[in-house]
Amino acid sequence: MIKKPVIRADEAAAKIRPGDVVHLGGFLGCGCPDAIVKALVAAGTKGLTLVCNDTGIFNEEKGRSTGPAPLIKQKAFKTMIVSHIGTNPETQRQMNSGESEVLLVPQGTLAERVRAAGNGLGGVLTPTGVGTEVEQGKQKIRLNGKDFLLEEALPGNVALIKAKKADEAGNLVYAKTARNFNPLMASACTVVIAEVEELVAIGSIDPDQVHTPSIFVDYIVMAE
Repeated sequence: MIKKPVIRADEAAAKIRPGDVVHLGGFLGCGCPDAIVKALVAAGTKGLTLVCNDTGIFNEEKGRSTGPAPLIKQKAFKTMIVSHIGTNPETQRQMNSGESEVLLVPQGTLAERVRAAGNGLGGVLTPTGVGTEVEQGKQKIRLNGKDFLLEEALPGNVALIKAKKADEAGNLVYAKTARNFNPLMASACTVVIAEVEELVAIGSIDPDQVHTPSIFVDYIVMAE
């Protein structure tokens, strides 16, 4: 197996360009590549589209900021495609003021749209959202007497993901629920950068324990 390049967090951030669709792993900060997020904040990149389960937790009074929240505070995203913004008042403020576009997607639908992109599909049919505001502007298809919405696949330019362990080839192992969206996003994006807590030699990870195969990973960043 070929070893994957190990780069610094700032080098990872430099690979992201204005206009990129960035998939960011994590669930309320759990499983988020914090070192890369911090470097991206320092880089000051703007005009991005975020695909993430949520927009993290932002509490300015307590100085608490998780997941993509530091980037949202910096207004790095022109568009956010997420399932939940209730723990980030800054996201709500930007949405209400029109500073950023926020597209709310049911969580399961968001996961399946990312999965569809990773599997080369154009989209998925789901009954979720039929008869609600979610169906506005979408194609409705009736099958066997039941209505479904056509939800298009959601590919990205760059996936920023977090794993517990990687070998030098880029095979990844996640820690419990920190797995969340990370494996889906690794398959759905052109460039995949994995932040990891531990790097081991090729052959050190039992193949049965690999959650994301090395073929999906382009770069490795060591977590702080």
